Parts: sequence; C-alpha cells; structure tokens
Amino acid sequence: MYKAVFLDMDGTLLRSDHSVSEETIKTIKTLTAKGIPVILVSARPLNAVVPTFRRLDLPVHTPVITLNGSYIVENGQPVFQAMIPLETTTQVTEQVRPFKATIAYYLQREWYSEVKDAWTDHEQKIMDVPIEVGPIGRLVEGWSARKIGPNKMMVMSEPANIAIIQQHLRSLYNGRLNIYPSKATYLEVMDTRGSKSNGVRFVSERLGIAPTEIVAMGDNYNDIEMIQFAGKGVAMGNAPDDIKAIADYVTDTNNNDGVRKALEKFFDL
Repeated sequence: MYKAVFLDMDGTLLRSDHSVSEETIKTIKTLTAKGIPVILVSARPLNAVVPTFRRLDLPVHTPVITLNGSYIVENGQPVFQAMIPLETTTQVTEQVRPFKATIAYYLQREWYSEVKDAWTDHEQKIMDVPIEVGPIGRLVEGWSARKIGPNKMMVMSEPANIAIIQQHLRSLYNGRLNIYPSKATYLEVMDTRGSKSNGVRFVSERLGIAPTEIVAMGDNYNDIEMIQFAGKGVAMGNAPDDIKAIADYVTDTNNNDGVRKALEKFFDL
C-alpha cells in the first residue's frame, strides 16, 4: 500500500500553460482527505511553488521540496538546505562565461543574475520576487557577509549549448556538484546534497514512510533518481525515452491528465 506521493511540477503536474486540471485537483484533494500526503518536488524556488500549493489546497503542514531538493520547507519554515560554496560559485561562473549562456543564482526565496535578458525575463513570469542584478563579485561579497551561498545555479541557453556546458562542467566537477538538465534549455547546478532524491528521502524519513510506500512522478533528467528511489516510479508520457526506460510505469502526458490517471490507478480511486 502506498502512503505518499511526490510530484514534480513542470512537465508533470503542470500542463504546458502552467495550469493544473480541475480533475487532477479533485483527485489530489481526495488523496489528502484520506491522509495521504501529496508533496511537490520542484526545481523552482519556493515563491514559484506556493501558488500551485495553494491551488491544490494542500494542508499547511505539508512539506515542500524546492530548488531540486536544496531547500525544503515545512509549516513555512526551512528544515533543510544545501548551499554551493562561494568559491565554487565563482569558479563555475567563470567556467560558463566563455559560452553564450545566462546564469541565475537562487537563494531560498531570492534570485540573482549578472544580467537581465530574455532568459531572466521568462523566469520572472513565475517569480513574485524581482531579480537582483549585479556582477558576481558584488553578489558573492553580499552573500559572504551573510555567511550564505546559493542553493542552486541555473544555466540557461540553447539546447546544443547546454549539452556542451553540461559536458564541460561535469568533466571538472563530477562528484563535487550535482549537474543535470531540468529541460533542454536549463542546466541545474547544486551541491551534492541537493537533489530531488535526497529531498524525497529526507521528507519520507521525517514522515516515517519507507521508499517502497512512495509513488513519485517526473518527466526529466533531474527526476531520474527520485523515480528510481520510489517504490513506484512513474514517468510521464511526455518524458524522454531514456526516462521512461528507468520508470516502473509510464502514464499519459502532462497535458492529458497523466498525474490523475496514475494516481487513480495506484490508489484505486
């Protein structure tokens, strides 16, 4: 018997227009009414997750896993965070600089970049906090004074360029950073403690729920470990074929109520 559901958002729970169908909302409310927690697991920062959390009418005490597992909140309070060391933050920035790419730096509910361009403008549409723009030296100086670093860096560029940057960064930081795409144009960079699977593990242990009792759904490469960790790992119909290959089950697409259909199947709704 499954006792918890962990859901990726973009490309999984959310349709292409970033909405959730009324039928899916109804199914999720049925589960939570039965005492089965439905936990959002997103590459997004908390600010960009809260509107969906409220739209689903999830119980206020439900944990939220954000920034690919690097920042976890429960009852409105942080219970876990992993940060990239500031020296590493600067180094990665300099390694990416020769490529035509934009980097956004996410810190809890804040976000930063050295530039404001079409990439950051697109992200701003889902953020309720204005971006802070400044040179990396000034940003790092401010973070250092606060004794804190970014929970996540996100490199944004065209797909072919992202593939090259990923290969380059992995050749330098393999085993020292988690580096993987969340979609073709986004490359996520986190501390090794920051991953969706680590976030799911952390929350499930707090809830006293075993991996075999978990259903987890996702659609992209940053979801692989989470899908593999769960007792029932579900890939979306819109996921790449190699994501589908590692899943226990492949449901319908995000635009065709894939989450709802999988929940109804595995919870006999």
